[in-house]
Order: sequence, then C-alpha cells, then structure tokens
Amino acid sequence: MPAGFALANARQPIAALPQRILLLENSRAYTSMLREAIEQRMQLPISVASTLAEARELLDRESDWFLALTGLVLADGDRDQVIDFFVERRMPTIVVSGVYDDALRERALQQHIIDYVLKSTPDSLDYLVWLVQRLERNRRISALVVDDSLSARSYIASLLSLQGYRVSHVADGQSALRMIEADPDIRLAIVDQEMPGMDGIELTRRLRQLRARDRMAVIGVSGSTDASLIPRFLKNGANDFLRKPFSREEFFCRVSQNIDQLELIGTLQDLATRDFLTGLPNRRSFLEQSEKHIARSSSGDVTVAMIDIDHFKHINDSFGHEAGDRALRAMADILHAHNRPEDYCGRFGGEEFCMLIDGLDAQASLRHLEGLRQAVEAMEIDIDGRPLRMTISIGASRRSPQFPNLHKLLGEADRQLYLAKAGGRNQVRGLEAG
Repeated sequence: MPAGFALANARQPIAALPQRILLLENSRAYTSMLREAIEQRMQLPISVASTLAEARELLDRESDWFLALTGLVLADGDRDQVIDFFVERRMPTIVVSGVYDDALRERALQQHIIDYVLKSTPDSLDYLVWLVQRLERNRRISALVVDDSLSARSYIASLLSLQGYRVSHVADGQSALRMIEADPDIRLAIVDQEMPGMDGIELTRRLRQLRARDRMAVIGVSGSTDASLIPRFLKNGANDFLRKPFSREEFFCRVSQNIDQLELIGTLQDLATRDFLTGLPNRRSFLEQSEKHIARSSSGDVTVAMIDIDHFKHINDSFGHEAGDRALRAMADILHAHNRPEDYCGRFGGEEFCMLIDGLDAQASLRHLEGLRQAVEAMEIDIDGRPLRMTISIGASRRSPQFPNLHKLLGEADRQLYLAKAGGRNQVRGLEAG
C-alpha cells in the first residue's frame, strides 16, 4: 500500500468518503457495458477516458476519486506506463486486461494494484461489479489485526487497507480484547496463533464472548503445520483459517467471503426485524425489545406512546399512494431523529407508530412528545410542486401499578390515542395529569 494511504483511509469520516470512479479503456463497447453494469447497482458518479491524457485531465479536475478501473492498451501509453500512472498517484486501481500475462500480473499485484481481472472470461463483468461494490462497502468496516510480529501484522494490515478497510493492529490478546470492547464498529479480526501470554485460539474464544458470529468474523492464521489448529480455531469460534504463507489473492477471497456472509446475515436479520418501507423496527421487533427493556428497567419513568398520522386516507386519495409512502418515510425520519439513544420506536402497521421513552418523568415525556408533534406539523413535503403537510395524534401511558407491563401500557396508550382523535386530532393525550 502506498505510504500514508492506510492511515488516511482509517481516519477519514465516512461522510467525506470519495465517490468518483474512473474507467480508462479504449474499447467503447466494453466501457459502455461496464459502466451500465456498475450504475445499475451503485449510485456513484462514473467518468470515462480512453487515453492517459484524458485520464490525467479528469483526475486533475476533480478530487474525490474512489477507484480506477483501467485497461492496458492505450494510444498514448504502454502497459507499464499505465500501471505507473496510477501507482504514482496512489489511487486504488483494478487492472482489466484482455490477455493473461503472468509476469505482468505479478508486477501489478506487487505494486499494490488491487486486482488483475481478465475481461475475456464470461463472468468477468459480474465479478468486476461485485468487486467494486465490495470495495465501496469495505470503507465502512473496521478491521483488527492481532500478531506479536510487527512485520507480519503490518503486512496483513496493508492488505486490508488496500481493500478499503479501516484497519487497526495490536501485538497481543489483552490489547485486542480492550479494543473490541471499546469499538463496536470492528467487524473483522485477523488473529495469529503464536503469541506470548494468550495464543490465538484462546483469544478467539474470549472474543466470541464479547462479539457473536453474526456481528464479527474471526479468521485465524498460523505458520504451523499442526493439523489440529484448524478444527481447534473453528470449534472456539473462528469463521475461517489461513495458513502462512498465503497468497494475496487467497487472503482477499477469504476475507471477502466472510464479510459477504456477515452482510447476508445482517440483511436477513433486517428483513425479519425491520419494516421494509420505513427502515424502522417492525411491530414484532419493537414488542420484543420493549418487553426486554421494561423487564430489566428499575426506573418507574417509562412512557409508551402510540402515534397515528391524521387523515392518512385523505393523503392517499388526494396525492396518490406513492405520496402516502413518502409521508410514511418522512414520518419515520422525524421519529428516528427525535429519538434519544435510550428510546425505542417502531412502525406498528399502516400509519401507526409506537415509541417507548425511558428515564423521563411525565412532564418531560409530554414535552418530548410535543416536540415530535410540532416537528411533524412543521414539515412540508413537495409532491410534484404541491405541498403536502400532515399532523399526528399521540396517545401516551406511564408505567404504574395499574399499567405494570407492556401489554397494559399499549392498551392504555391506544385508548388515549382514540381520545386524541376524538378530541380534534393533532394533540398529545394521556400525560396531562402528570
């Protein structure tokens, strides 16, 4: 990895990540196919050049470049010049070649080109699109390398940085445990077996006590020929194992496969627990999380609120169902932004939402819900030049001997919501006496 790239990548805020992709290729037909394939999957700006001169002009004009995909047959540069052009600029690059050349491939990979892909193979287009997607998502993933050898962990860290990960590395198990406890964004750990004090298998076992398989992938590594290492790592919680020395391409494939599996698990979990339209927790997830929270909360200051968009049928009838969906998403955005870290919210179904507020007394809860009501009332959505505004009604209940559990709280909040509707809508009911 070019000097300084890994550190910059690790520290760069996600919001400021470069976005632009450069396609440098003299075949217009192939460029068109590749550009269309990438644009179908990703919302990233793509610029096309057919010569080094055009590429230089584009790179000088814009600054937020994420990745380059380049051919090697250009009118104003041979293959060595093309590779040097991007290496000198320290730009993450994938070489796309029509001819396999083993010596060129080795040279490209040694100079920290991300990958060398043959475009003549039938599935190369799909692989390139997957690779671009993988590299783009990697930038939001933190990885940890644990190895007592500075050279070994620096090498692995450089490979991960080349693939876009935000990388940290430490020399021993205790440091690794402290870092995992402190940083919930670490989704990947590469753990060496031979370390003093705590070996890799013991560290893996203890890591699993902190972070489950669906939240972090652990890959064990070792130069030992001991055949028992692989099953011992796997039985103690590792997702995979690599024996040293490993090739760069094998490392990339193993890491990517494990991260893909983590993301697939996350997608399945989201499908099971999140409302598809709004992204909020669905009814089942909200009920499960709220019941757990109420059961372990020793505070009496728990408020449950039922929230309903007023005259939602009128929105659908007047503006159309697509506008109704936009209204629901906008409501979810406001609800999510209004939530404190200790609160829960979810979509119950239709135009109905629910919120659990913890740690606020009755008056503070009323102010909190009034703030939500006012934020929705002040919002305006543009629907093809027509302003859409809406209001909400809120019914709330407080935990008490009369309403000791979630079922009772929801029943009372629903009753108060009915009273808010009957009383003229666009109001909060149920906390007035507090």
